[in-house]
Amino acid sequence: MENKDAYLEKFNAKIKELQADLDKLDAKARQAEADLKIKYQKEIEDLKKKKTKFESKLDEIRNTSGEAWKELRTGTDKAFEDLKTSWETAWDKFKRANN
Repeated sequence: MENKDAYLEKFNAKIKELQADLDKLDAKARQAEADLKIKYQKEIEDLKKKKTKFESKLDEIRNTSGEAWKELRTGTDKAFEDLKTSWETAWDKFKRANN
């Protein structure tokens, strides 16, 4: 079983990866035609909200003491899966729109 620091480190790395990809999508959205730009921006805003929710879950874990963080783990894992699924869906939409 992983400890709190390893758990946080793993997800902090994933957040950095997602942020880099989000920056790429944001750049593509700025270059898109008007109708696609609106769709891109909506997807990007949704992803940003989910990312913020996930980061707040990580903050909750970061601020717990002792073994209490393990109780928050399920909600955090769920928030990450939600973010990841939304991310993959958005990325697929953007790729299809650009082909």
